[in-house]
Amino acid sequence: MARRVFSRTETSDQPSRRLSKALIPSGMATLLPEAAQRVRLLEQAMFENFIKWGYQEIIPPTFEYFDVLAAGLSSKALETCYKFADWSTGRILVLRPDVTAQIARMVAMGLAGQTLPIRLCYRTTVFRSEPVHAGREREIFQVGAELIGSDTPVMDAEILALLLELLRGLGLEAFKVSLGHVGFYQALLEKSGLSAQGQQQAKMAAAHKDLPKLEAILRAEGIDSKIAHTILETPDRYGREEVLSWGRRVAGNNRALIEPIERLDMVYHLLKQAGFQDHLLIDLGEFRGFEYYDGLVFDVFAEGLGCELGGGGRYNHLIGRFGRDLPSTGFALDVDRLFRARQALVTQEQNDLPPVLVVSSIAQYGVAFKVSQLLRAQGLTVLQEQGATHGAAHRERLRHRARQAGIPAVICLAAKASPQTFVLNATDENSWERSPYLAVHELPSWLHRHVYARS
Repeated sequence: MARRVFSRTETSDQPSRRLSKALIPSGMATLLPEAAQRVRLLEQAMFENFIKWGYQEIIPPTFEYFDVLAAGLSSKALETCYKFADWSTGRILVLRPDVTAQIARMVAMGLAGQTLPIRLCYRTTVFRSEPVHAGREREIFQVGAELIGSDTPVMDAEILALLLELLRGLGLEAFKVSLGHVGFYQALLEKSGLSAQGQQQAKMAAAHKDLPKLEAILRAEGIDSKIAHTILETPDRYGREEVLSWGRRVAGNNRALIEPIERLDMVYHLLKQAGFQDHLLIDLGEFRGFEYYDGLVFDVFAEGLGCELGGGGRYNHLIGRFGRDLPSTGFALDVDRLFRARQALVTQEQNDLPPVLVVSSIAQYGVAFKVSQLLRAQGLTVLQEQGATHGAAHRERLRHRARQAGIPAVICLAAKASPQTFVLNATDENSWERSPYLAVHELPSWLHRHVYARS
């Protein structure tokens, strides 16, 4: 099981009075140095791909006016967002609960005049109020992308291909992306004659694959047994081309059912041509948890994780809630879950190598700085400190300092006129050895041969 690098606070129902003031709020993330470094490396890897695909970074504000952003939020987001008063205006503010709604607002109010399509990407956090024991985070680190201003199968395929390429670029292999279309199930429910309330309840039950509840909803409204059977069968219809064939048979001559199947078919085969078929599934019962999705939608699942890595879909009318309609699609990934899903971190990255320590006297600071910069230019992490390096007592102090900090090698400047060094390096947990004198330019290759090759 992959080690979890995010530390999150858990609280009990009745924390002791002595400890309660020391706890940070439940579900909030603390990133210690190792975790913070891995977050930045992961974000850097993904953003290098974003840039190559022509996506530009956008940074949304942490909070907004509630009455403005509410137009783009789902009913669930409205229930779980954090609200507070702006003392200067008296208006209600909301902590960012959903980046897509923010970007829709930003595009409508500031970017709508740009050449279309607009390609945007982001890395940020969202905040959602969840019950303490719901097992959900309240602060969620996300990375995502939005493709705005085009409603074609090619653009659906682009955003999905970008997502798939990001995941493969992170070393993930055992993952699946399930493709669906909200229009197919919506058309089935409308055809059935369910009331508006019944349709909403049925969609929620289908989204959770709760077939007994779905059956009870259909029975309560007296839905015809034949179409009720199809509605119950659809959430279990997932696979590959055979699912599309089944959907065509169900659709018959009904255009409201045919069009979602045709769109899914086109996007699926575009991605198949691009070589992504092993990661794709068709799921006609696929829904997203936000009400603004109105076309092709998708979720990402990793083997053994037990929850989705993220997802996204098409929202052709969300931006119109803030201005003029611009057809759009996008996705968001949960960074915490990405870490847990990765089969292996990229151990070849030199930044994953443990740091070395360069020690010198104050008089030799300039030389020590040049040594440190030389090693940093080689991709190594270097700590620089001042202190005595000669004599058994001083060297034992340095060894103790290195052991405590997990540093495998201490580079000491020799007390000579010419800039020479020697290295104290660990041969195992308890044993250290001293290298011969080394010229500065010899250090990088010596460290790789005698220190890092052993790890």
